[in-house]
Amino acid sequence: MTGQKPIAKFKAGMVSAAIWENPIEVKGKTVTMLKATVQRRYKDNKSGDWKSSQSFSRNEIPMAIYCLQQAFEKMLGESDGDSDSNVEEEIVM
Repeated sequence: MTGQKPIAKFKAGMVSAAIWENPIEVKGKTVTMLKATVQRRYKDNKSGDWKSSQSFSRNEIPMAIYCLQQAFEKMLGESDGDSDSNVEEEIVM
């Protein structure tokens, strides 16, 4: 996922989830698997630089859940229109 851009991003406060396309090979055929990441952005007090973390405080967990729910719904919508959705469902299950 390094160097590529997400196909969708969802934000709530300083928490965000992104959807990425990940091509994989299944039975000799290249299929696009969608993956989600979640992160929290914060400003480092010492350096003043913006950084990312995958840990969340009690108050940030609902925002992470919200972002992941939005990503999940988008991923379901993407697979509905995908002609290879049966292959993807076999992998997930």
